[in-house]
Order: sequence, then C-alpha cells, then structure tokens
Amino acid sequence: MKVTVIGGGTMGNGIAHVFAQFGNETNLVDVKQDYLDRAMNTIEKNLNRQVKKEKIAQAEAESTLARLHPSTTLDVAADSGLVIEAVFESFSVKQDIFKQLDGICKPDAILASNTSSISLTKIAACTSRPQNVIGMHFMNPVPVMKLVEVICGQATSEETLSRVTGWAEDLDKVPVTVQDYPGFISNRVLMPMINEAVYCLMEGVAERDAIDTVMKLGMAHPMGPLTLADFIGLDVCLDIMEVLYEGFGDSKYRPCPLLRRMVDAGQLGRKSGKGFYEYA
Repeated sequence: MKVTVIGGGTMGNGIAHVFAQFGNETNLVDVKQDYLDRAMNTIEKNLNRQVKKEKIAQAEAESTLARLHPSTTLDVAADSGLVIEAVFESFSVKQDIFKQLDGICKPDAILASNTSSISLTKIAACTSRPQNVIGMHFMNPVPVMKLVEVICGQATSEETLSRVTGWAEDLDKVPVTVQDYPGFISNRVLMPMINEAVYCLMEGVAERDAIDTVMKLGMAHPMGPLTLADFIGLDVCLDIMEVLYEGFGDSKYRPCPLLRRMVDAGQLGRKSGKGFYEYA
C-alpha cells in the first residue's frame, strides 16, 4: 500500500517509520526541506537503535529507509490509499490540509488524523468524504508503543473503520476503537491527572519529586505525571486541557494557572530545556 504522512515532527516521523518498516511505500511531507532532513535523520537513528538492540536486521533498516520518500508537496498523496495528517494541534491548520487533500486524493482514499484531542467530526466536515475520515492516534514513541486509538467521527463508515483497524494490526499495533468525544479516552483520562498534579504543586501539597514518586511507587506508573508532562510538552498538555474544558464546559477540566503560566514563560518541558525539570 502507498501511504502519505503529513508532518515530519516527533509523531509524523515515527508514523512514517513504522509504515515503511512494515513494507509500505511511504511519502513523508513537510513544508521545508530542513524539516524533512531532520525527520529522516531521526528515523535513521531510531532504525540504527533497533538494529543495535537486535530488534531488526541491518538489511531491514536499509530497506525501510529505501521505502521512505520525503517531499515538500501534498501532491504526492494523489495515489496513496491512506493519508495520515500529523501536524501540530491547530484546527485551522488541519482544516486547510484536509480541504487540500480532498481535492488531491483519489475518491476511495482514507484520510486520517493523528490528532490527540480535536474533533474528527469537525475535521471530516471539511471534506466531501466524511465517511472516509478517521482518527489514528498513535502513542509516542511510535516505533515502540503498541496502542493506536482509532477514532470514529459522526459519519465514519464501518468499512473505513475495518480497513484502518486492519492496517494498524499489520503494523503490529493494538487498535482500540473510540468514539469522537473531547480527549477521546487516552487524554480524557491522562490530562486531568497531569493537571491535578500541577495543582498539587501550585498549592504546595507536595514538592515536585514527591508528587512523581507517589504516582510511580504507589500507582505503578513508569514515570510521574510531572515528568510525563515535560515529555509530552506543557504547551500540548495545555492545548488538550483547553479542548476538554471547552468541549464539556465542566470546571473540573479548567487548566491549572501554573500550567498556563509556565507555557506563557516558554517553559515547555524537554523540548525547551526546562519545564518542571531542567534538561541539558
């Protein structure tokens, strides 16, 4: 199958990596060649890591890279059976991409979004084929994590769901079908926990390390919520909390003022070098 992935960031290059690794000719699209070069370098490093850990052979790494085709134009999606958008969480940006794809892609192509919180129903309404629009929410890091949330919009057809579920399984992933409500399942459960941990820090209930330690040792989480927030990106956490707050109109989803203040200060976690923790 021919696949096009739009967005060469952390999620996009990971998604392109796994599709190419499992035998699919895969276009990777971004707006600048520099972004594509960075994405391809990341994929190559991750493949080398897999070889070093003896997860794959060197020949498989080389054939995976050979199936990847970077491009700065959406037109390469014209003959793809599946197109996955993996740009940042902005409805207006996604709306523009899906409108363009609707005119470029063949009528039976499936248009998917890796959105972590934006309504698939709204995204699908930007096209003339809402029955062919679906969510494929991969987890980070994509080559390692098994879960794919498969999100059905109001008009998503059973055929589209069946095909996408099968493709996810072909990638050795575990697809879980979810309906289109704010935050889906993963972020509707996860983000309020992170937000509450930030409230605990702001209100002086405990220090940063203590909060993370309680959740790691008491709840068997692999990392504490503040560490996880830094890993995800505090700006992403805030964006998702805003979607939940707006979508449900419930005060329990109100973003913590400390979270908002840190984002305003540019303290976004790992990607900025400082969040709840500091990174070299």
